[in-house]
Amino acid sequence: MTSEENKNIIMNFIEEFKNQANHDVIDQIFTDDFVHHLKLPNLPADKEGTRMIGKMVVAAFPNVHVTVEDLLVDGDKVVERSTARATHKGEFLGVPASNNEVVWNETHIYRISDGKIAEHWPMLDMFGLMNQIKS
Repeated sequence: MTSEENKNIIMNFIEEFKNQANHDVIDQIFTDDFVHHLKLPNLPADKEGTRMIGKMVVAAFPNVHVTVEDLLVDGDKVVERSTARATHKGEFLGVPASNNEVVWNETHIYRISDGKIAEHWPMLDMFGLMNQIKS
């Protein structure tokens, strides 16, 4: 795969999964043995766990939109630096809806294998997000 092809795979994931809430797209663009490296209790480290995360975010932030700031490729790895904006309309991690407009930063590392996403290492500014929804 070329760098441009790897970027396109990630841009498709961001647009479909994050911005359009099409959580079934992972069945098409993730490998069968996909692994995510977000450590949360009771969250499977596979495609289903990723689908659960997506649904949880959309339930709390139905108008979430991610803007890519940087997309860098090194071999089979793609790094995404992005900004998410949303309104807190539903419960999130035990915090009831505040109707606050929120902004948070995200950095993700993806590994591509045979044209699909095989691994994902997410890093989100959860501290900043939680402070915005509690105020």
